[in-house]
Amino acid sequence: MLRRWLAILVVLFVMSPVAQAADPQFQAFLQSLWPEAQRMGVSRPTFDAAIRGVEPDLSLPDLALTGRPERPPPQQPEFVQTPADYVRESSIARLAAEGKKLLTAHRGTLDAIEKQFGVPPQIILAIWGRETAFGGYKLPHDALRVLATQAYTGRRKDMFRAEFLAALKMLQDGVPRERMRSSWGGAMGLTQFLPSEYYKHAVDFDGDGRVDIWTSVPDALASAAKQLANKGWVRGERWAYEVRSPGNVDCTIAQPAHVLPVGEWLKRGYAAAHGRRLSDGELTKEASLLLPEGTYGPAFLTPKNYFVIKEYNFSDLYVLFVGHLSDRIVDGKPFEKSWSKNAQLRTEQVEAMQKTLTERGLYRDKIDGKAGMLTRAALGEYQKASGLKLDCWPTAAVVSHMQGRR
Repeated sequence: MLRRWLAILVVLFVMSPVAQAADPQFQAFLQSLWPEAQRMGVSRPTFDAAIRGVEPDLSLPDLALTGRPERPPPQQPEFVQTPADYVRESSIARLAAEGKKLLTAHRGTLDAIEKQFGVPPQIILAIWGRETAFGGYKLPHDALRVLATQAYTGRRKDMFRAEFLAALKMLQDGVPRERMRSSWGGAMGLTQFLPSEYYKHAVDFDGDGRVDIWTSVPDALASAAKQLANKGWVRGERWAYEVRSPGNVDCTIAQPAHVLPVGEWLKRGYAAAHGRRLSDGELTKEASLLLPEGTYGPAFLTPKNYFVIKEYNFSDLYVLFVGHLSDRIVDGKPFEKSWSKNAQLRTEQVEAMQKTLTERGLYRDKIDGKAGMLTRAALGEYQKASGLKLDCWPTAAVVSHMQGRR
């Protein structure tokens, strides 16, 4: 019996991640980074301590593994959920209630951040709420292991190589190793910064001599505000305006290239939601039309600040979540028009649609399986040319129609 238990223990130990043999090629790759790390000011002891015991995490998405089927990127909710699922009222209401409390608790800090960077308190709080649920969400991964793995065998090796080296510099500059927890993509802190973003935008706002985006609320929020400011945030401008569309709206113009002054949009039949009265200054702001759910859900006029938030996370639904949450923190009104119950196509279906639209010269962006602004507008052009209902919303019926026309 003792021998049997010993045999079982040996098998379990051999199968455990700890007991797995080190990957010599991965170790050689890490060692090859030393000259670059040294040029960035990383000392040999810091470098050796950082890579000691690090093994690739082959469970991560977005890797290119020899001999294995390529695992696709994770299905990020920003790109596979419908607006109704992503901008869920229950989530917005819960985070808005917490955001109101934090707005009061950190009012002095938030006002000082707005004075310096021009970004309103509610926008910064909304980003914090979306990224880590105001710090309640604990990041699951070891950042160094994630970045090293992605640099070694990821689909974006060059980008992650630079991020891994920047992470080593963070260690050299005094960031505690235990704080470097991240998402699967290597982003860290209360407001989710990659190492390169840390060096571009992070700021010591509490004046303690350290830049701490992990536990210092002033530092994390000011860093997020500085990032938005550095990307072009316009002081005093809204993130977007919800509007009522005219009944004959041409959804193919809902794309960033089609820009008009807000006042001109109103002259063409659009009306501010909730009877909102716009100032003369607001009427002169240039904006494009956004129809996140084609002709079915709410419509928005989006000035420059909309696209500045989109630089934080390249997703319309992310911006809508953050923007709407920021409004709810200070206002409380839901969207005037509700989202519909439309379904979202699978990634491969959207890719097939994008390929057809590309072949027909209607779509000129990347094939990524994400039904963004340009994809929806191109789909609308296809619907026009094919005599289909014009709604700019991808459905299985449209994909089937495209396949039948080939």
